[in-house]
Amino acid sequence: MNDLTLIGYEPSVYTRSVRMALHAKSVPYTFTQVDPFQEDGQAALVGVHPFGRVPVLIHQDIRIYETTAILEYLDTQFTSVPLMPQAGLPRARVTQVQSIADNYVYSNLVRGVFSNGVFLPHLGLDANLSALNAGLAAAPRVLDALEEIAQEGHALTGHGVTLAECHLGPMIAYFSMYAEARDMVQSRPGLARWCAALTTMDAFLSTRPDIVHQIEKVI
Repeated sequence: MNDLTLIGYEPSVYTRSVRMALHAKSVPYTFTQVDPFQEDGQAALVGVHPFGRVPVLIHQDIRIYETTAILEYLDTQFTSVPLMPQAGLPRARVTQVQSIADNYVYSNLVRGVFSNGVFLPHLGLDANLSALNAGLAAAPRVLDALEEIAQEGHALTGHGVTLAECHLGPMIAYFSMYAEARDMVQSRPGLARWCAALTTMDAFLSTRPDIVHQIEKVI
């Protein structure tokens, strides 16, 4: 019997981050879909997440929210497949990638570029072109920082799943669905190699949101 429940929204990059970690560790869990952008979703999150967001992990009588906290809990609680390097510098680089993802990738590359360049147009909704252009303008600086880490060879190596892949992978995948953004990634050889490896990893492939399949059918 599963004693682990993940409350999340399938299109959410952060929900996918946690699902990738669970898959990489072969940890069974129950997935409860909640759309935090809908009124009934917000009602379902009352008493579960104080800010009405996803994901939320429930393990027996323990409830954890915030993706970084969930990922750290999973990696220390279920130790069969470690997702953090043991050595100091590689471990620091993985944490650094996670921080870059949260602070710079999500706002610019996901909310700015993917949401306005891919997601909203797919739904037939008006995009915020200012936000799209701002995201594209910010992207080279963000990608250059990640490229430096990939080239260094302590994280984003493509040799296996770490918390860096779980945290950053879903975001870069969404960003790369926009043609100009994809070209930016491919022009950076370290990131391009990492992305190519990422797309072969079972934890990544097995957690692909349905929205990706839907969008790919029309682009």
